[in-house]
Amino acid sequence: MHVWRRAGTIGIALYCLVPFYWMVVSSFRRTADIHDTTPLPSPWSLESYEAVFAADMGFGRSLLNSLVVAGVTTAVTLLVGTLAAYALARLSFRGKNVVLALVIAVSMFPGALLIVPLLKLFTAIGWINTYQAMIVPSMSFALPLTIWNLTAFFRQLPYELEQAAMIDGCTPFAAFRRVMLPLAAPGVFTTAILAFIATWNEFIIAVTMVNDQARQTATVRIAQFTGAAKFDTPFGTQMAAGVLVTLPLVLLVLFFQRRIVAGLTAGALK
Repeated sequence: MHVWRRAGTIGIALYCLVPFYWMVVSSFRRTADIHDTTPLPSPWSLESYEAVFAADMGFGRSLLNSLVVAGVTTAVTLLVGTLAAYALARLSFRGKNVVLALVIAVSMFPGALLIVPLLKLFTAIGWINTYQAMIVPSMSFALPLTIWNLTAFFRQLPYELEQAAMIDGCTPFAAFRRVMLPLAAPGVFTTAILAFIATWNEFIIAVTMVNDQARQTATVRIAQFTGAAKFDTPFGTQMAAGVLVTLPLVLLVLFFQRRIVAGLTAGALK
């Protein structure tokens, strides 16, 4: 049984990693060799990466745009979502379960359904080709996830800790900031990762609200890469750009994974 379990785990890992591996391998092939099926490039080439950062591609700027949009969305979402989740977890008021149901129901609307009304609204108020036209809609999808996850997390924390802090002279907000928030750090880190990844990979809102290359995010810019001819698809350049977009997410998850494990272990020992 143990052998089959290990074999199943390895099979699932390979199933998830093989597409990324092939993308990396393809990014190091020459344009003339892009359709080769060999497991490794022969010869290795940086041609695709040089093409990605060509002056006319504007990919470096698009990466910065993605970082701004994802970073601001995650920061504001965590600020608002953490306070809202704490209130829903600790306060008792009529209709609290209805509020939670409405919060999670908002995230069930397909993004494509909201594009036309948002486009008309942002056109009317002059938000087209701006960062906020991408940040505000992304928050509407990231906030429900943040509130729902952190509400469940705060409910698991003992209320006696807050009472002890207030007996020692803390205000309710000081007890939240100094006692409860550090204990909730693992949940906050996990939620931040999910919100950042969702916003970083967002495409349909970004491609609809922004047509100025100076404001386009990396996912939109990759889709608009063109080859030497009008209908030529630069597969190697797209693979290289895909690696560059995916790599920060992989590093981010690895970095925060250690923080999450450390936070959980410290909480268990205390």
